[in-house]
Amino acid sequence: YNAAMDCFQKAAIRKSSAAYYNIGILYSNGLTWVSVKTTAAAMLWFKKAAALGHGPALHNIGLLYNNGLGVDQDYVGAMRWLKKAAARGHAASEFGIGVLYRNGQGVAQDYGAAMEWFQKAAARGHAPAQYDIGLLYSSGLGVAKDYGAAMEWLKKAATHGHAAAQCNVGVLYCNGRGVAKDYSAAMEWLKKAAVQGYAAAQHHVALLYRNGLGVAKDYGVAMEWLQKAAVQGHAGAQFGVGSLYHLGQGVPQDNSLAMEWLTKAAAQGHAEAKRAQQQLR
Repeated sequence: YNAAMDCFQKAAIRKSSAAYYNIGILYSNGLTWVSVKTTAAAMLWFKKAAALGHGPALHNIGLLYNNGLGVDQDYVGAMRWLKKAAARGHAASEFGIGVLYRNGQGVAQDYGAAMEWFQKAAARGHAPAQYDIGLLYSSGLGVAKDYGAAMEWLKKAATHGHAAAQCNVGVLYCNGRGVAKDYSAAMEWLKKAAVQGYAAAQHHVALLYRNGLGVAKDYGVAMEWLQKAAVQGHAGAQFGVGSLYHLGQGVPQDNSLAMEWLTKAAAQGHAEAKRAQQQLR
């Protein structure tokens, strides 16, 4: 990385916007002889690149303002810089503007405006924007609730490997919203997200195995998937692990381990886990 920095700095002498930008990237990621993330220095170099119209640099300045890295957090400033990048067709900036409108950060909350910006980014194939459009349709925020449209947009993101979208597609198949109920299709999509380590999907896969929906009932496999999600802190999965230990399903019956996992879930406010705790005491 030091050799890369030397190369970029030589190019920077020639006022190369790409060189300015890449020096900023090295500083922001701590990939320099400094060996620490130096966001203030990154901001300086991104601004040099931005002054020459470099779109990704404009975007990264917006992110630094958004996250308060190297500068005081400033959503208004973030919006200003993201809009400069968006004017150059930068999809991630269009998405970022949509997020600010959705969350009411630096602007009045406006789901309609959020949808407009998400659609700009989604048209460029930006998977997180496609996912958020799906969520707005499924929740009826800024648009009329429409599970069919939600499924359409979630699938666009899911086919790009977006784990949360894959999970949501699976859940819609489980519930028969926007499509006919289909547990086999649900399992297919949930597993795509689960193998990426997405805890909510791992939990849903476990539930399908535990209840024999779309697959043969298998408590052992259910426990495997519950444990994957539980170690990530998923309260529902922790409750499920505790329940299977208490019932001796897929594992030897063990109330000590059951209580251990139920306690983890209860500590996160899981109501069923709290009730189960009381019954085991």
